[in-house]
Amino acid sequence: MTAANLTPIPELYVSPDSAQKLKREAGDLPSWDLSPRQICDLELLMNGGFSPLKGFLGEADYDAVVEEMRLADGTLWPMPITLDVSEAFAEGVEIGRDIALRDQEGVILAIMSVTDKWVPDKAREAKKVFGADDPAHPAVHYLHNAAGRVYLGGPVTGIQPPTHYDFRGRRDTPNELRALFRKLGWRRIVAFQTRNPLHRAHQELTFRAAKEAQANLLIHPVVGMTKPGDVDHFTRVRCYEAVLDKYPSATTTLSLLNLAMRMAGPREALWHALIRRNHGCTHMIVGRDHAGPGKNSAGEDFYGPYDAQEMVRAHAGEIGLEMVDFKHMVYVQERAQYEPADEIEEGVTVLNISGTELRRRLSEGLEIPEWFSFPEVVRELRRRYPPRANQGFTVFFTGLSGSGKSTIANALMVKLMEMGGRPVTLLDGDVVRKHLSSELGFSKEHRDINIRRIGYVASEITKNGGIALCAPIAPYTATRRTVREMIEQYGAFCEVHVATSLEECERRDRKGLYKLAREGKIEEFTGISDPYEEPATPELRVDTEGMDVDHCAHQVILKLEQMGLIKG
Repeated sequence: MTAANLTPIPELYVSPDSAQKLKREAGDLPSWDLSPRQICDLELLMNGGFSPLKGFLGEADYDAVVEEMRLADGTLWPMPITLDVSEAFAEGVEIGRDIALRDQEGVILAIMSVTDKWVPDKAREAKKVFGADDPAHPAVHYLHNAAGRVYLGGPVTGIQPPTHYDFRGRRDTPNELRALFRKLGWRRIVAFQTRNPLHRAHQELTFRAAKEAQANLLIHPVVGMTKPGDVDHFTRVRCYEAVLDKYPSATTTLSLLNLAMRMAGPREALWHALIRRNHGCTHMIVGRDHAGPGKNSAGEDFYGPYDAQEMVRAHAGEIGLEMVDFKHMVYVQERAQYEPADEIEEGVTVLNISGTELRRRLSEGLEIPEWFSFPEVVRELRRRYPPRANQGFTVFFTGLSGSGKSTIANALMVKLMEMGGRPVTLLDGDVVRKHLSSELGFSKEHRDINIRRIGYVASEITKNGGIALCAPIAPYTATRRTVREMIEQYGAFCEVHVATSLEECERRDRKGLYKLAREGKIEEFTGISDPYEEPATPELRVDTEGMDVDHCAHQVILKLEQMGLIKG
């Protein structure tokens, strides 16, 4: 008899014939183009990864999950899986009607029968699910600044999975993994969840965990959406493939999970355990501060280091999956091997390199010792992260109109071109308005779109090794943060707050804009009738009063040298 973890689980797909028929009929339905996060969610709904969910949560299930970590019928489920849409789209959707769910190319993936439509209390969702309504949490930031205002709920009929053109042989549905485990004769399988490259300590830890549980090992990295600033999944997967042969042959397999992480700590760990159970695993390694997003606005960790382990341990019986403790492994120099930190006697030399230190060594081109990582992994990381002085970057000036942003940016551009080595592009507010955003007005919404466009262009320049200098007003903290996240995927972001006072800017008023704003002839003018939210922690703050332009530009140069972006 096959073990329960190896028998097939229900999927939400219809037969190929029915799918063809539904595709034809879907032409008349309202269509929603899914965001990248929604595509990840839909794929795991359809292939059984989110079993027992049959679709996006309705309001009763959503409320129960937010409050109790359970569906309305009492089933354990810690994460709200919701379809958030714009108000404009929601207005045209009637309860009881179907909508077509499409990818970003317009390819239909599923039909959803809408049973619920509501405006959620996002502040409550943030507090209950993520522990605080704090914008420093990436998922809370997403909830308030990227997700639509209205939620739709209802069952989903799967037509076809999203297409992945990368690592196709490494992507498995829950049923494909269960079939693989049956074929290999694996009965006990321990999953290792990761969003980082694997170094020697991880290899040692996972190998020991599998041995302890007398199980085979599934390295199950997330390749959907992780935390902004993480190593991209293409680089990570090449790193995972490089270490596979470091494990005893036929004991270990690698499979990619197209999950959009929320970084929700304890709830996320529980969610990961349910997902791994659906993929046929019997055990899962849960780490210290598992899926923690880092520091909150007060500079403290969002979750306690062992909250996630306690949460999974408390529900292990109900999930039907055992937790394996993540042992903190350290390198003992005298014995030239990795050992669990809590088993080491006093007086031995323990070597360790933190994630921050690793990034520093990569950015400065310094040695990464072989005891820490495998040469194959370091080679992949160096390909992706050349020393900082060879990478693209963005300098983002923000400040009031007339503060001197464009003037300093122009001077900086000339200085950087004099140095040579990388192409420099100036994305000045007026120039961008002419070439990228000529159709936009000056409402808050349009100004935000304009800044996002500048951020997108700057991110492409940065990705391709160039230098982007941006000089918009960019008055809103949330929009500047979105731009920072776009750019930091590819290179460094240096925010420069040109902190010239409103009085001085008004005194200069070269374009006569402040005068018009004071007379009420320009609505929503930053600093007069619309707020300017000062950056709390820019990389650099310069004040142009009583300082010449050359001095201000030189301060930026010194900052870029200090950040390792240009050679002194």
